[in-house]
Amino acid sequence: MSENVLDSSVFLAIIKGEHLEGDVLGVLDGAVMSAANLVEVLTKLLDIGISLTDPEVEAMFALLDRIEPFTEAQARVAADLRHETRHAGLSLGDRACLALALELGASVYTADRPWSSIDVGCKIHLIR
Repeated sequence: MSENVLDSSVFLAIIKGEHLEGDVLGVLDGAVMSAANLVEVLTKLLDIGISLTDPEVEAMFALLDRIEPFTEAQARVAADLRHETRHAGLSLGDRACLALALELGASVYTADRPWSSIDVGCKIHLIR
C-alpha cells in the first residue's frame, strides 16, 4: 500500500469543518506529513485561536503515522520545483509537501485547487 502525504491545507480544512469530498479522515489515518507542513498547521491553529492541546487537534494528529523531518535533499527538490509550480502559486510549504511525496513515491492530498494545474511526478488528490 502506498503512503499518503498530507498538505497542511487538509488538516486545516478538517479543523475548520469545511465541506470535503470523500473519506478525508480515512486519508488522515496512517498518513505522513512533512515537519515543514506541521509548522504551517500549528501556526495557523494558533492564529485562529485553537489550542494545540485541543482534544480534536490531538486526535487528528494521533491518526497520522508520522511527521517526517524536512531534509536537505527535500529542500533541494522543493527549490527545483519552484519553476514548475510558480504559475499555481505554491508556497515553500507546498513544495516541501511535494518533495516528501516524491521521495516516498507517495500520493499527495491537498485542499488547494491550484495544485490541479501542476504535474511534478506524483499523484495529487483534491479533497474539495
